[in-house]
Amino acid sequence: MGTRLPTPGPGPDPDRPRAADRRPPHTPLRPTWCCRADGQPWPCGEARLLLRREYDTNAVGLTIYLAGLMYEAMRDLYQLNPHDGPEPGALFHRFVAWAGPRRVALPPPPPGRS
Repeated sequence: MGTRLPTPGPGPDPDRPRAADRRPPHTPLRPTWCCRADGQPWPCGEARLLLRREYDTNAVGLTIYLAGLMYEAMRDLYQLNPHDGPEPGALFHRFVAWAGPRRVALPPPPPGRS
């Protein structure tokens, strides 16, 4: 008896980053999870920049959105290729790891203080 993967249920709507003009948006094309605009694995470089800008003050919201899409991508990609789909760690780095909190460089302490 074979193992069947469940049909992907409704997850987050992959509608971000929002299109700013008439060009194709840098949103994912399911079930392959390639960028609609440039064909690169989503999120492509441009999508990452646009998502960072869109979620500028909400890094937690961006991470939650991307984690939900990573889950949807796992289901789609493993359903397309169940025997040698992408490694979970690789998908985590592709979808979520880059969006972690930005490190802010602290100014040097004033002279005479350590």
